[in-house]
Amino acid sequence: MDLLFLSRRIFLGDGSQDSLIHGGIIVDTEGIIRKVLRSPQEVNTYLYNTESESVYDFGDLLLMPGLIDPNVHINEPGRKDWEGFATATKAASAGGFTTIIDRPTNATPPTVSVAALKAKTSTARGKIYVDVGFWGGLVPGNGDQLAPLLAAGVMGLQCTLCDSASPVSQEFPAVNEAQLEEALVRLEKDHDEGEAIIAVHAELPLTTEIQPDEEAPREYGTFLATRPPAMEISATQLLCRLARRHPRRGIHILNASSGQCLPLVEECRRGGAASLTMETCPHYLTLAAEEVPECGTEYKTWPPIRERRNRDALWEALKVGGAIRMIGSDHSPATPGARALTCGRGRGNFLKAWPGINGLQLSLSVVWTAANQRGSALSIADIHRLMCQEPAILCGLSASKGRIAEGFDADFCVWSPEEEFTVGPELLYTATKATPYAGQRLRGVVHATVVRGLHVYQQFEGFGQPLGKVLLRRTSRKLVKFVSM
Repeated sequence: MDLLFLSRRIFLGDGSQDSLIHGGIIVDTEGIIRKVLRSPQEVNTYLYNTESESVYDFGDLLLMPGLIDPNVHINEPGRKDWEGFATATKAASAGGFTTIIDRPTNATPPTVSVAALKAKTSTARGKIYVDVGFWGGLVPGNGDQLAPLLAAGVMGLQCTLCDSASPVSQEFPAVNEAQLEEALVRLEKDHDEGEAIIAVHAELPLTTEIQPDEEAPREYGTFLATRPPAMEISATQLLCRLARRHPRRGIHILNASSGQCLPLVEECRRGGAASLTMETCPHYLTLAAEEVPECGTEYKTWPPIRERRNRDALWEALKVGGAIRMIGSDHSPATPGARALTCGRGRGNFLKAWPGINGLQLSLSVVWTAANQRGSALSIADIHRLMCQEPAILCGLSASKGRIAEGFDADFCVWSPEEEFTVGPELLYTATKATPYAGQRLRGVVHATVVRGLHVYQQFEGFGQPLGKVLLRRTSRKLVKFVSM
């Protein structure tokens, strides 16, 4: 029998209207939306004439499509103590996310071959609480693996233009412009337009490396000076050149930090490279270099959190038609030792600490709080566009996820935009608890997360069963079915 989900505030995200409706959603036994009831009268008629297996009434809580994060580091297999499938997907579900896409970089082995992808999916089996897709890795020397990875169902390919921090730099080295263009040419031969997205960590090494002040390694400014905006600007210029030369191929800029890159992307799109997209992260929108405390290595990430004045340009670019199409967490926690958060002489050393933010579970609340502090800079429709609709389009999931409509997966985020909470380690479900948001008062509390009609998280009851699926992207080369986990 069908399930019925009710709320006085439902945001459909189907393009029919941006306002909220008081109604219900009928979900079949396969977890697919069968019908949307758009008024209390339709709900009453349905209840009078039809018997449902269960009715879930969320009252005044906001029910919207489940959030999608295209930028998450799950470090299993190999570094489960940094972040594993169970902890990452629990954190995601507690934050209202029903789908996350794993980056290929920090696990061992990294996802640079079909064999490594199979290692990822087999490790995930029986552990994931939300649906999980995967980026495939593009590194020097794995050109023969790109087409097989895409045929096997990765959402796209991901590379970096600057080496990662050690030890990942040895496992997932950077590509240069020639190697990236070679990959684009390969993909043009084998894949249709709109397929085979390449996502790029967009920083280029400086021609002359900036030597840090070794006398002040615990000062954030010491680290920040070593990664100036010029690294992002030169990388963005490179990607704009490639986007103009290969307008049929999608290029996506990950975790953009510098506002100085935005005009470059806008000009490139006006010049015909409409498939160039860009995302930013909650920490770039909400944190500032001036606020980072001494030894606060939980704030360290690449590209770095920049000065307060940089944020205004990023917020402006979130508007419809702006340079930034979506928000992704770039969630990349690590153990306290790797983050230089343990006691001893190395504590708080920004020059030695692993770069990455623990923020997946808090993304919705962090962005919503900052938007309200800016005078409602974002509406619910904007949250949906930036954290659900556009990620679904990027990852080829928009035919089944990203809105509440007949035939779509019954993936819901149920939350109170008005409620507040204080961030503490006891609230976090990630493998490690260090986060730059500790102690902050945030607005927006997730009460329930539903994946294909199943409650995977409820605020006071905890978690359901790990019934998430591995998502494999359909391509023209091979039709890949969704694999049940």
